[in-house]
Amino acid sequence: MPSATRILLADDHRVVLKGVRQVLALADDIEVVGECLDGWQALARVRDTPADVLVSDVGMPGPHGVELVRRVREAQPRLPVLMFTMHADKQLATRLLRAGAAGYLTKDCEPEELIAAVRRTARGQRYVDPEISARMLLEAADGAPPHARLSNRELEVLTLLARGRTVTGIAQELRLSVKTVSTHKARLMQKLQIESGAELVRYALQHQIVGWNTP
Repeated sequence: MPSATRILLADDHRVVLKGVRQVLALADDIEVVGECLDGWQALARVRDTPADVLVSDVGMPGPHGVELVRRVREAQPRLPVLMFTMHADKQLATRLLRAGAAGYLTKDCEPEELIAAVRRTARGQRYVDPEISARMLLEAADGAPPHARLSNRELEVLTLLARGRTVTGIAQELRLSVKTVSTHKARLMQKLQIESGAELVRYALQHQIVGWNTP
């Protein structure tokens, strides 16, 4: 009998971890071998726990999103990372996939879809939420929105500014200098052709960026 596919779970909500574990228990060929509550725990577990797939939330304390994917790829280049998130956003999905994530799935999926995504990524294939995949195809045909041109750091600064953070507060949160954050702010506003803080907030709300857990 083939060995079970070993799964590491990472999410800062225990109820989500319990629910995902119960769903995956429906499959005889899948075994959860560890749970993590933040990015630091996830990085530690991928180094010391043999696994075939890491199923991770996008927004957690510690390294998360794009940063977590990159660090996992550095530590375990052959370990697929399936991002499991509440955010059905094609731009966020694109950034994570470009960083090396093996898949992107939203938490409103059916249990069977989560199991299918785990199996597919374990085989070395990509899996993208069908709705997100359709949006990506439409965007490729229609052209990407302006914020698609932002760097990951610029997008992070945009998200925090839209949430009402000050430049000084962002600098402290991201452990950057005030000058560096100010430079990112100036560049992103230039790329988006935005001239005021009010316009920035309107743009973020219009494109549903405010609710993102930054990559």
